[in-house]
Amino acid sequence: MNWKRWAGLVTILLVGFGAYRIWLISEAALMPSTEEEIDSVRAVSAAQDEEAFFRPENQSLDPQPTNPLNNVYFGDLHVHTNISSDAYLFGNRLDMDTAYRFAKGETGATLRTGEYVEISRPLDFAALTDHAETFGRRPACESPDASDAARAACDKLEVPSLIGFLQLRQRAQERPPVRPMEVFNDNPKLERSYAAATWQQVQDAANRYYEPGRFTTFAAYEYSPAMPDRGKNHRNIFFRGNDVPMYAVSSFDAISEIELWQQLEATCTVECQFLTIPHNMNKTWGLAFAGETIDGAAYSEEDWKLRERNEPLVEMFQIKGSSECSVMFGAGDEECGFEQFLPPCEEGQETSCLPTTSMVRDGLRIGLELEDEIGVNPLEFGMVGSTDTHNSNPGDTEEWDYRGATSFASSPAARRMSPDNVTGIRNNNPGGLAAVWAPENTREAVFDAMKRKEVYATSGTRIVLRMFAGYELPADIAETADLTVAYEQGTPMGGRLDAISAGDKAVSLFVWASQDPISAPLARVQIVKGWIENGESREAVYDVACGGSALNPTTAICAPNGAKVDLSDCSWDTTAGASELKGRWTDPDFDPAEDAFYYARVVQNPTCRWTTYDSLRLGLTPLADSAATVTEMAWGSPVWVKTKP
Repeated sequence: MNWKRWAGLVTILLVGFGAYRIWLISEAALMPSTEEEIDSVRAVSAAQDEEAFFRPENQSLDPQPTNPLNNVYFGDLHVHTNISSDAYLFGNRLDMDTAYRFAKGETGATLRTGEYVEISRPLDFAALTDHAETFGRRPACESPDASDAARAACDKLEVPSLIGFLQLRQRAQERPPVRPMEVFNDNPKLERSYAAATWQQVQDAANRYYEPGRFTTFAAYEYSPAMPDRGKNHRNIFFRGNDVPMYAVSSFDAISEIELWQQLEATCTVECQFLTIPHNMNKTWGLAFAGETIDGAAYSEEDWKLRERNEPLVEMFQIKGSSECSVMFGAGDEECGFEQFLPPCEEGQETSCLPTTSMVRDGLRIGLELEDEIGVNPLEFGMVGSTDTHNSNPGDTEEWDYRGATSFASSPAARRMSPDNVTGIRNNNPGGLAAVWAPENTREAVFDAMKRKEVYATSGTRIVLRMFAGYELPADIAETADLTVAYEQGTPMGGRLDAISAGDKAVSLFVWASQDPISAPLARVQIVKGWIENGESREAVYDVACGGSALNPTTAICAPNGAKVDLSDCSWDTTAGASELKGRWTDPDFDPAEDAFYYARVVQNPTCRWTTYDSLRLGLTPLADSAATVTEMAWGSPVWVKTKP
């Protein structure tokens, strides 16, 4: 079945609407390979009804003045452009300049599929994190000195192909991984030279678009070892300034994260500073917090300390789901079912599922246990969100603007909504954002905020969230919202409290959340606690502020506020919920003899999920296999109560 026939069928269905369901046979997983077929896809995109639903107006963004009590800045720290070979094979031809201009709100972008994307508001910062494993391929393919064999290999990259992408992954999945050398004339020195040239282009682009006070960029890349069944143990690497190593470290250069950190420490010296952020813990097949490498080598105590020095954050939400927690592991927390990408592991199953060392809350609890064993908590990390888009559109996280993240592999809407979809596209989401609290919008200030973990993650919404913990926070702090006092008498998210100084007082937390001005009101604010009791880690979740409803005195749970969504046009309820929630909460079970962590989680009223917007574009009712609505969230970095200095 060719794309022209498929496009014609879809166009007829779009005209007929309701009674028909769009269908594709499994051949649709093969992407268009000729200009005629690409034009057919664009015709399908053009037939979508982009006026079928409510969407807020886009907004501008004014620079914020320097603030010693910190401003919130929103950004995307995980973005792929046409430099990444997987993005290129999916059909993306949008470059770094387009990506940065998109992030700044200067331009929208038209995907090769014909779908148009635009950001609802400019970002404050962005980092382009193309795969270091594919650095050098573009300049090698553009070189007039390429051999016939190199030219043939390059030609294969020009045709959008899922099969080509999987073939590249298969070679990289070998242990040790095999670097494809055909495009480099099988010349390692040439490969090294071209890879260095791409890394320099990445730095140059970041410098070109950096506007201190208005828009911050970072020199960055992704370290991406391949694992069976499309698993990931990937990390993004960020540099504070222009002092960076000569070469990016790929998984061909460092076969484990241990070697990655060792090489970075050896080459990032003098004025150079870096940090790494892992992502998709939910797809690591348990390696995220298991304390072993891909090859099964157990972490030594020094390895754990190496991780602690260099990895202060995790990317806990992105297009491939939430890595916060899972209801399968006895968490007893209904919000752990939010945007889950994979099912729990069955007995004997090792991949394509969630084991018990894959999620962020698992990692935080394991960190408490490790501190008892080795005297240091190497998993004392903060949390950010980002997108992992492969469409060069940073921060494009609105549900109504989601067009997939992989060009022809997930666009147009007819492909995303096909009941015969073979790539699990509907398990994806538009991705998250990173939010940082910093005095000004500069590389130094934003990087330092990430390093000290005064950051939080969102599921794509721009909820504003602050949290302070302390033993002396005033009883009326939620009424006065005095940030000077909060900083003086408490510690912000990402910080530590000395349990010894508690005396006879329990820890209190001040939480302050505000809704995204172009999204739905807030439903509730929660505190998630983890602690060590009799040598075992435990967890609990507490509602601390309710939007439009009361806290049940018996269950200490917010009653439902009755917020609704009109699925006929995706307008949401603006009468239920709260635009702002503040609360001071004291831990009723505090024990200064127990190590603990606390983080805030904000739950928004429901809005339409992207699948419902796509249904309206195509004149369909929402599909039964996808949630019609979503309750966007924000997750603050924890504060740790430490019983040891």
